[in-house]
Amino acid sequence: MLNRLEMLRIFVAAAEARNFKEAAARLGISPQAVTRAVQDLEAAQGELLFHRNTRGVQITTYGEHLAAQARDSVQRLDALFQPATEAAPSQPEGLVRLTAPVALGRRLILPVLHRLGNQHPLLRFDVQLSDTHADVVDDRIDIGVRYGSLHDSRYVARRVASPPFRTVGTPELVAQYGKPKTLEQLHELPTTSLRDLSTGRPWPWYFAGGQHISPVNPRFLSNDSEAEFEAILAGRGFGQLPGFMADEHIASGRLVPVLQKLQPDAWDIYVYRPQRGPVPARIRLVFDALVSSLGMG
Repeated sequence: MLNRLEMLRIFVAAAEARNFKEAAARLGISPQAVTRAVQDLEAAQGELLFHRNTRGVQITTYGEHLAAQARDSVQRLDALFQPATEAAPSQPEGLVRLTAPVALGRRLILPVLHRLGNQHPLLRFDVQLSDTHADVVDDRIDIGVRYGSLHDSRYVARRVASPPFRTVGTPELVAQYGKPKTLEQLHELPTTSLRDLSTGRPWPWYFAGGQHISPVNPRFLSNDSEAEFEAILAGRGFGQLPGFMADEHIASGRLVPVLQKLQPDAWDIYVYRPQRGPVPARIRLVFDALVSSLGMG
């Protein structure tokens, strides 16, 4: 049987990798050695650490808790054996898994991750951009960013911003069709719409007083928020965008806001993570950087 430290080191690599083969390549050992180490640790713990099936392996809830503790323990033990000249605080390293909405992720999250990656070369990122909410607990996500309400006791969440919604069109579109004065008029105008992947139906547009509508027969419909944004800028139709996408184009004159008296309440942006065991240094670093960069100040 391997010594306990090496067993934990292999287990941590397996927990961070997509499969045992990837963990083995990372450590320079055989996949069989990873399998044996995991089996020995399962026997020692008396708990199943990975579910196995024909499609691969999936870490168990118990395995996730153990990995969080083991990762920090291995790093602390390694630090004890560093020469005195290397006693300075180590660089954060390892994999951080994140999820965010597509447009929010590309515009606000990725620049933060690129900056952190340049500052800390040993950090690795696995980024899932989707306009469908991910379950960070079930999907083994370390950090999530969500646009909208978040009330879940499983998460540690920080509200960082509250961008408004803007209903907008291009100056050429407004010149051709005029500005809508009521919500009902929107149905008579060319519009764009974003499909909710979880339901297959278009997302509604929200307005003051809890009012909302779903545009009838949109001229452009997509399941990609960036594609809808490009269609709005191209003048395909009026659309509704969050302020972090629309405001710079309103300021430059490329977009014109309409129905401003009916502008809805702003939605909050949250940065959140699961409440599970100790927080590794790399997770805390990325979490705090996102809170600081996206924060309202």
